[in-house]
Amino acid sequence: MNTRTWQPADGEAEAWMARLMAPDCTPADRAAFEDWLAQSPRNLEAWLEIERVQALSAQLRSDEMLRAATRAVRRAPVRPFHSWLPAAAAAVLVVAVAAIWWRHEPDTAAVPQHYATNMGEQSEVTLADGTVVLLDTGTELTATFDSRERRVELERGRAQFVVGTDPQRPFLLKAGPSTVRDVGTTFQVARRDGAVEVALLEGRVDVTAKNDRNVATLAPGETVSVDASGRIGPKAPLDLASARAWPQGDLVFKDRRLDELLAEMNRYSKQQVRLADPALGGLTVSGVFHAGDQDALVAVLERGWSLRAERRGADEIVLHRRDN
Repeated sequence: MNTRTWQPADGEAEAWMARLMAPDCTPADRAAFEDWLAQSPRNLEAWLEIERVQALSAQLRSDEMLRAATRAVRRAPVRPFHSWLPAAAAAVLVVAVAAIWWRHEPDTAAVPQHYATNMGEQSEVTLADGTVVLLDTGTELTATFDSRERRVELERGRAQFVVGTDPQRPFLLKAGPSTVRDVGTTFQVARRDGAVEVALLEGRVDVTAKNDRNVATLAPGETVSVDASGRIGPKAPLDLASARAWPQGDLVFKDRRLDELLAEMNRYSKQQVRLADPALGGLTVSGVFHAGDQDALVAVLERGWSLRAERRGADEIVLHRRDN
């Protein structure tokens, strides 16, 4: 059996579309297509455009204007082809373009849906396509779906997406300078201080950035960061325990600096835990803590890390080094 992978002439998106729709398309062909898609953001942009054109073509098959134009051409009197073909072709082209413009101009009726959580809140929402989104504390995002694509913008915070399958409409998530393209997977995105971190739990996603020509294609268990300037960093192994814990309301820390741990825990509570001496921030801490349970956190730090808690009102706890 011949298993040679088919390659398109000139690497064109149109050729890949034709090959993927062919009845003899093989798994090796699909793998080669995925490799081609990851080679350049321009390949990804070309493919998205082809997907949109394909969707328009499918919807225009039943378009009465286009069908009428086709019938009119078929009924045209028989003449030497050099005299009637350009005019007939031009007529069909004009009607087809008019039909596309009239029926498929940008969806002005698409209403953005806005979702947000307050400090200490987590919320799960289901979008119109069946995508399930878990918003972490202090998270804000907007979803806008139309006939061509599903677009979500993460303004701040962190969210997990279990993406509904819709091959005709790509799922695009915009976060700062980065764009995540997905067709049906589970991934997480965090946006803080201008930087973005993308983590993949299941499936596959492609990450692009405005100032980087590379495409980061993530496999399950991988993560990548995009800095505030729009540059993609190297892929790294994902801390799966932490990634799976926060959607359940728990935070997992392994040899983390104390100041980083407090910054994360403080995101979930109005009761803020602070350090009397910034030098204490270099202490390393490991453990599993319930998000927002500041009292349990302080009790553990007092027992295991020789710290003493001073409570200053209802919303502030200051940690000191315990006097020997």
